[in-house]
Amino acid sequence: MRKLVYYVAVSIDGFIAGPGGEFDFYPEAPDMVEYLRAEFPETMPAPMRPHLGLDGVPNKRFGAVIMGRGSYQPGLDAGWTSPYAHLRQYVVSRSLPEIADPAVELVPEDPIGLVRRLKAEDGEGDIWLCGGGLLAGQLLPEIDELILKRYPVVAGGGVPAFAEGFRPRPFAPVETLTFSHGGTVTTYRPTAA
Repeated sequence: MRKLVYYVAVSIDGFIAGPGGEFDFYPEAPDMVEYLRAEFPETMPAPMRPHLGLDGVPNKRFGAVIMGRGSYQPGLDAGWTSPYAHLRQYVVSRSLPEIADPAVELVPEDPIGLVRRLKAEDGEGDIWLCGGGLLAGQLLPEIDELILKRYPVVAGGGVPAFAEGFRPRPFAPVETLTFSHGGTVTTYRPTAA
């Protein structure tokens, strides 16, 4: 069965974006950038892939991406109606009236139903939960794995990694990699309560 994987960048204090959706405050380190490019090439937006040497590189981990409007909007603002054309794309939003690109499916309600349907399909690769925090909070019961790219910066406010009320769910770390600037990539899996 396919897994739902929340793969996301996060600050030390648990924010995935600033109050206005900013995400350019994460400090980069060449070794972390190279690791992410090599291990998660399909998470790089399609218009950027040729510039990153990823043109024609096959998907390594994911076959589909689910994102909320806040995660989809930066691509739209850049003129990218299909930011991950190499994946099946789903945007969960009640506020978008339509999506102008047939390669992107608008899902106005029931994100849990969508995830359960995708998990049951015979599909290639896992399902990447790209963000945002509200959608991640709604899908918390369905998350099979967390991969947190934790950057050594305090945001001080913004969009939390999970924003759907108090619902504790235990996870255990299974791997942590540390990079030259002190940032980490940690994989977590659910544990019994």
